[in-house]
Amino acid sequence: MKAKLDYRWHLREVMATRGMFSTTDLRPLLAERGIALSPSQTYRLVVERPERLSLTTLMALLDIFGCSMEELIEPVTAPSRRRKAVGEAGTGEAGVGGFRPKRARIVRE
Repeated sequence: MKAKLDYRWHLREVMATRGMFSTTDLRPLLAERGIALSPSQTYRLVVERPERLSLTTLMALLDIFGCSMEELIEPVTAPSRRRKAVGEAGTGEAGVGGFRPKRARIVRE
């Protein structure tokens, strides 16, 4: 089985090493490069790990901080999750057991 890839997002650390500690400082720098983000979008970009990121925004960040992509995005191998076989040691039950959803009842008036 092939290893699954994941990544770590280091924008906050890159900002800190460049002396920028507030997300509000980043918005005008992005705007100079044609990237218009709301305050909440900018905050999420810095604090959270983005699932989708436009290449234009990525290039603007690399230009603003004068860094390489490897400094901003670190590729890592995701830990593999192995499914337990049915009846494998542990629960003694197969599948989801008591967590199955209950059928909805339709009440007609």
